[in-house]
Amino acid sequence: MNVVMRLAVVVSTCGLLAACASTGGAASAPPPEQRTLTAEQQYIAYVERIAKRRGIQLTWVNPPRIEEKAGSQQ
Repeated sequence: MNVVMRLAVVVSTCGLLAACASTGGAASAPPPEQRTLTAEQQYIAYVERIAKRRGIQLTWVNPPRIEEKAGSQQ
């Protein structure tokens, strides 16, 4: 009986270690404060934050896109 308990502990420990090793790289991603957002992402976050404060459920059908102005070249 003692051998069965030891085997169960060893197997469960190996299973836990394998689960910790397969996080998918999420632990190596940069923290949110170090990520840079595009102007579009900043605008979307701003609008979603306001909608959440007002209790509105927001669904983007066509997310906004900011286009570069082509008139800057001559």
